[in-house]
Amino acid sequence: MTEEIPPGGRVLFIGDSITDAGRNRERSDDLGGGYAMMASAWFTARHPQHAVTFLNRGVSGDRVRDLRARWDDDCLRLAPQVVSVLIGINDTWRRYSADDPTTAEEFERDYRHILDLTRRQLDAAVILIEPFLIPLDDGQRAWREDLGPKADVVRKLAVDFDATLVTVDHLFGAGTADEQVWTADGVHLTQPGHALLAQQWLRAVAARDLATAPTAVP
Repeated sequence: MTEEIPPGGRVLFIGDSITDAGRNRERSDDLGGGYAMMASAWFTARHPQHAVTFLNRGVSGDRVRDLRARWDDDCLRLAPQVVSVLIGINDTWRRYSADDPTTAEEFERDYRHILDLTRRQLDAAVILIEPFLIPLDDGQRAWREDLGPKADVVRKLAVDFDATLVTVDHLFGAGTADEQVWTADGVHLTQPGHALLAQQWLRAVAARDLATAPTAVP
């Protein structure tokens, strides 16, 4: 499934630190230095006449419960035409780093809530990026027991909400590249890692035909 981005539309990237990527909070239009910036730059380079606005509301450390708490301000009030969500790794990580687990049921409840709000209040296309892990040791490899069910939840929600699903976990394990090409800690991406994620995201979107599409309301 491919989501069409309308001319004059607004695309929102939202999630945790992988999306945040060091963005400047004092500038509402700052996209950080990661996949959101790269994907928006490539899309705009290919379709400059579309005049699409890209926004980043990633927040480092967020779990899905945190997205739920700020969804009104950081998604609904911005009225995007495309909402791209990447969340879940912190819901797993906190179980192992702070003995603060999020069950798959809690994860689905809060994720489903924000998608329900989005469908009811916005006429927006939704892109869901599966949470991923690039384990560097046996300790991190054990995290898959927790992360796997949450990735399954995201796949289920993509079907239930007719959303576009972006998968990337399998790409980081493909080929012969050392894992540290993609990450320094198993979670956060290097610049090549962000570039790979941006490429995969761009495969999931297309520019709506200027000749036939109405211009999105700003």
